[in-house]
Amino acid sequence: MELLDNPVRAYAWGSRTVIADLLGHEVPSPHPQAELWFGAHPGDPSRLVHADGSHTSLLDALRSDPERLLGVDRRGHWDSTLPFLLKVLAADEPLSLQAHPSIEQARTGFAREEAAGLSPDAADRNYRDPNHKPELICALTDFHALVGFREPAVTVRLLRELEVPELAGHAELLAAQPDHDGLRALFTTWITLPQSMLDTLVPALQEGCVRLAGSGGEFHVEARTVLELSERYPGDAGVLAALLLNRVTLQPGEALYLPAGNLHAYLSGAGIELMANSDNVLRGGLTPKHVDVPELLRVLDFTAGPPPVLTGSPDGGWIRYDTPAKEFLLRRWAGGPTGPVKVPDGGPRILLCTSGSACVRAPGEELEISRGGSLWMAAAETGVSVIPMAEDTQLFLAGDGLG
Repeated sequence: MELLDNPVRAYAWGSRTVIADLLGHEVPSPHPQAELWFGAHPGDPSRLVHADGSHTSLLDALRSDPERLLGVDRRGHWDSTLPFLLKVLAADEPLSLQAHPSIEQARTGFAREEAAGLSPDAADRNYRDPNHKPELICALTDFHALVGFREPAVTVRLLRELEVPELAGHAELLAAQPDHDGLRALFTTWITLPQSMLDTLVPALQEGCVRLAGSGGEFHVEARTVLELSERYPGDAGVLAALLLNRVTLQPGEALYLPAGNLHAYLSGAGIELMANSDNVLRGGLTPKHVDVPELLRVLDFTAGPPPVLTGSPDGGWIRYDTPAKEFLLRRWAGGPTGPVKVPDGGPRILLCTSGSACVRAPGEELEISRGGSLWMAAAETGVSVIPMAEDTQLFLAGDGLG
């Protein structure tokens, strides 16, 4: 076992308080801190902190000894790479509207862009690696998001209650075809509108949202959200697209799984994010960055319905959040001091403490981690247990989902 030193990613939508406070740094931070990464992503890997105080990149360590760190079976299955990336995500402002590709779409898209000679950091590049990016977000605070397409009949009701004449025809088009194809047609219409039309339609929508947000009715939260987005991104087609999505608030400990093709935007809050080790994003708006509409439409899943909120299931003292993804599995422990809690064996694991403290014991070895601390456990390190040492201790354990 070894402690980890982890990189902080600074994006404009990040918080100046959450990650700085978690790490015991000065609050507020000098600039927004959006994500704290734990893993071996080539763009910003964690570093192993050795007993003598020296550091080694986790990415370099995996390259030099994949069999011990990943395990014989995992080494072959994951091609000698760590399959997951763990993050603390802290959003004070909305992220872009986005979706992620399936593994087949990622491989095809990456090969196509490589053949075209696009540089890895090209602004118009969609596929930065040949991997998919399913992800799980587990709330640390109240966490607000737009996730997946709402049932069309409910969206028709929302559009009618907005009483925006410019949207009336669109509402009736969806009412005439309240299904997967109707959503695709309306979304495609909106995201391909010329800027001159958006510059008229979005302000009209703002007026409707002002009326509906103050009504206290069924859609006042949705109206307030769209109003806030329109003020932050005036004239952006993503503001219209937000009308089609489920507005979700997670309570701490609740989670959402986002499979390939799910259109979503995190709005605000802090959470633990666990995903396949990829950086492939197809944007759909609410951003000045590149939006490749044809590629986005190829990736999107227009299946409608409320997203299932995961509360986890008991697993040997932990709460585990099961998903279809084989690249990752998240477990959480929360509660007061207790006896040793076994850390499941199998593959590489990362343990993160978000509050309180814990003693981590392995045969012949013992480490302590406190709030903001994390450690790496190689596949070869078995028989590990944790002993929470404070009433407010909360731990997250990331591993792969192979069992």
